Amino acid sequence: MAGPDEVMTIEELADYLKISKSTLYKLVQDGGMPGQKVGKRWRFHKDSIDEWLKGHPEHLLGDEPRRQDQ
Repeated sequence: MAGPDEVMTIEELADYLKISKSTLYKLVQDGGMPGQKVGKRWRFHKDSIDEWLKGHPEHLLGDEPRRQDQ
């Protein structure tokens, strides 16, 4: 099991949250999800995401089902 200071990629975070990468990109680009851009790639601290989820569970409702190719 990963520690709370784990840094995740957008792919890892999409898997962790069980949402599509396109939905995750929308959340990040709208400034709603805590993350940092390192060069051209997004990185996320697991503990920050867990805290954000506690206060914003509505952002994960209504996501489309994940496709196998995502």
